[in-house]
Amino acid sequence: EGLHCETGPGVGEAAIAVDDAKDAADKAALFKTFTKGFFQRRDKLATFMAKWSMDYPGQSGHLHQSLFDLATGKSSFHDSNGEYGMSELQRQYVAGMQKYMRPLLAMAAPTINSYTRLVKGFWAPTAATWGVDNRTTALRVIPGSEKSQRVEFRIGSADANPYRVAAATLGAGLLGIEEKLTLGEAVTGNAYEVQDSLPPESQLPGNLRDANRDFVASAAARDLFGNVFVDHFAASRDWEVREHERTVSDWQLKRYFVII
Repeated sequence: EGLHCETGPGVGEAAIAVDDAKDAADKAALFKTFTKGFFQRRDKLATFMAKWSMDYPGQSGHLHQSLFDLATGKSSFHDSNGEYGMSELQRQYVAGMQKYMRPLLAMAAPTINSYTRLVKGFWAPTAATWGVDNRTTALRVIPGSEKSQRVEFRIGSADANPYRVAAATLGAGLLGIEEKLTLGEAVTGNAYEVQDSLPPESQLPGNLRDANRDFVASAAARDLFGNVFVDHFAASRDWEVREHERTVSDWQLKRYFVII
């Protein structure tokens, strides 16, 4: 739908045209594959690392979602009489995304590098918060018309698999509807400044090991995706952690080679 420069040299933001969930994920996967090939043919290398340099902001993979009634074609999220234009169904959906963000985080932030992006103050959420048109929160409700009312999931990083991000967020939102969850107050202002006052379940893990521990122990993950997927995916993330831990990084060399 659109392509423009973003927050650092060589960084571009691509807006994928709205579509049904699976088709939207197909488009995102195709875009990433095409981009790699496009620049490779020009002797350049495109990366979708979540954080390639500590001098610049990270690279995200934000996901916008809305629900529509199949029978009527009308928005299930929009209510002109509701606060911020939100229907009760959207409030339940956002509450589900918020509640299950932590246990399902490994699906949206699947690599060691993902968590280098998720640090305070760098336009990447670090807690399971929601707000209205607030870009410091993990969930950004965007009020609008019946056609445009939606919620943006801002946790996902550029290195994430779009199918898994879509599945995790849809599953969490639908659990919110099924459980008729009540949405708390929106965060206003800078979400980073209020994070320390939030309950433990709202604090997001700062590394893949902890995120994967929450994921494998999550009853919601097993209910949504089944034991086979959860156990296999968790094993692959454990392998990623072990491979990282058996590697001497540039940071370790710079930190310890001389002074130890």
